[in-house]
Amino acid sequence: MAGVLERIRRAGRPSFHTLTPAQARVAYEAGAEVLDLPRAPLARVEALMLPGGDGTPRPARLYAAGPDPRPALLYLHGGGFVIGSLETHDSLCRQLALHSGWAVVALDYRLAPEHPFPAAVDDAFAAMKALLAEPARYGLAGPLAVGGDSAGGTLAAACALHARDLGLPLALQLLITPGLTAHADTASHHLFANGFLLDRDAIAWFFDHYIPRGQRRDWRFAPLEAEVDGVAPASLLLAECDPLVDEGLAYGDRLRAAGVAVELELFRGLTHDFIKMGRAIPQAREALAAAARALRGAHAP
Repeated sequence: MAGVLERIRRAGRPSFHTLTPAQARVAYEAGAEVLDLPRAPLARVEALMLPGGDGTPRPARLYAAGPDPRPALLYLHGGGFVIGSLETHDSLCRQLALHSGWAVVALDYRLAPEHPFPAAVDDAFAAMKALLAEPARYGLAGPLAVGGDSAGGTLAAACALHARDLGLPLALQLLITPGLTAHADTASHHLFANGFLLDRDAIAWFFDHYIPRGQRRDWRFAPLEAEVDGVAPASLLLAECDPLVDEGLAYGDRLRAAGVAVELELFRGLTHDFIKMGRAIPQAREALAAAARALRGAHAP
């Protein structure tokens, strides 16, 4: 991991907080899959449109390793609610579909600052409800899981809470290095504030573009603020050297205390976003395998 961080430093990649959101999106698109595994060929890679939270359809992309209907993972990409797209997470979604046997439906939710909180949440909720209501319309069958990395993990956890409140069945919430707390104030945020890929200034930049400080204790932004009894089983994949690791560990503890089934894997010596570094870090492939196992082991509630 240290070698990867040094390569990134030598490449002179600008820090996101020094860019405009438009510039940051271009920079992230250019580098998002440089260290990721090659895009695996699949039997089905299809463009979809799913309902959006404002009534406007949102682009989505379905990935499946075979032509037959199968259970689905609604996948919500990372990027601090400001950057990221279907393209930046294409390889990751392909790998999840290939190794799990599930279909993966990636959602292109609205981004801030053009669409601040709760636009991304509303889009994720609308897509989840559509996939649960009419799976056959999208060539799917069986249970639905929700998942995501980083900000997408925040959205996935919020989806699981919303599904619980509505009485909707989810098989699993797959949370990869998720953000879960209202303020970046845990010990790990201080310990890994600089030099570990996701820096303090970048986190502040993402948050300030997405949500006013006065709204940050809303559970849709900070799932640790919610009561978690009765939510779907969880699989958490965390990185030891990640500013977000403490809140991930705390959420796992909160879920267990509420009687929710939890599988938690902590990948030692790794940073945020490591799961998208499969060309360089063997543990990225281990994390993908763990995610695939969690999906294969999930059952209809």
